[in-house]
Amino acid sequence: MTMAYAEVIGDPISHSKSPMIHKFWLDQAGIAADYRATHVMPDRLAAHFSSRRADPLWRGSNVTIPHKQAVIPLLDRLDPAAEKIGAVNTVRPENGALVGYNTDFAGFLEPLQPLLARSHLFRMARMFGAGGAAKAIALALASQGFTIVVAARNLDQARALRASFGPDDSLIAPLSHFAEPTDFAWDDRSGVLDLVVNTTSLGMTGQPPLLVDFSHVPPGAVVYDIVYSPLETPLLAEAQARGHQVINGLAMLIGQAAEAFALFFGQPAPRDHDADLRRMLTA
Repeated sequence: MTMAYAEVIGDPISHSKSPMIHKFWLDQAGIAADYRATHVMPDRLAAHFSSRRADPLWRGSNVTIPHKQAVIPLLDRLDPAAEKIGAVNTVRPENGALVGYNTDFAGFLEPLQPLLARSHLFRMARMFGAGGAAKAIALALASQGFTIVVAARNLDQARALRASFGPDDSLIAPLSHFAEPTDFAWDDRSGVLDLVVNTTSLGMTGQPPLLVDFSHVPPGAVVYDIVYSPLETPLLAEAQARGHQVINGLAMLIGQAAEAFALFFGQPAPRDHDADLRRMLTA
């Protein structure tokens, strides 16, 4: 039996948890459709989308490394957020046109919504990393009124990232700065929302840890790591041991997938069983 389908494409792709998430939601919603992982090498990207454009059963593709920028010239238009971010992680057909979206922006913000619903005197984010998903995250934070310090190994990359939402060389720093202790005396942080965000791959399975001395982390700061393998990175483990609220990468993964699911299948992702989904993803 033929049925509608969506997919995730990348090179490599076998590690992706997207099929598990979308198939769970399809089953929960009672939608007769499929979601699959498709290995697409860079030299086959144009041919892949040419083929998909002609397939009436195709509902769209999530796009992962290394195709998030390379796919853009193959599309007919971009959603305004994707255009500003300069990267696409979701493509769908719309009246014969291929349209690119970026769901990382909304996916990153989703687990922060209870905090963002409150009023604050000041919002400050210390963001580690300036590549990959960093631009979507920085623009998301800027949209919520955060002052953002960007720390990266490559200062030119950090400077270019800051230029995309507000040039300020006083708000960039080498990543190594945060690995060394500081004797900074924190002032009263009541009324302040402090956020520490890791957007790098440091701490991921097979990668060295992100080195952060917690003298740089304000009291009461929320620590958010977008890495989801392992679920508890060394950064989050130390933050939790020190009493900080933590958010792991699974929250963003599920949040951005929910945005894509609605684009592909025309209805919201069924979120009543998120706890079951999380248990399945971490089994």
